[in-house]
Amino acid sequence: MVLPIVDEYKPKCYLCNNAFDTIEELREHQKASHKEFVEHHESQRREPAPGDVTVF
Repeated sequence: MVLPIVDEYKPKCYLCNNAFDTIEELREHQKASHKEFVEHHESQRREPAPGDVTVF
């Protein structure tokens, strides 16, 4: 999908490609329309994989 140059700066939902005027509108849209997707990814634990080395 190609956006016109006037809409290039607007935040866009990566799931349904709708453009919004502000990032807050995008967050509200994702929490309302894509609730399952957002909750699934927020609840995932992120930790180093076995064998990863941490350098201090």
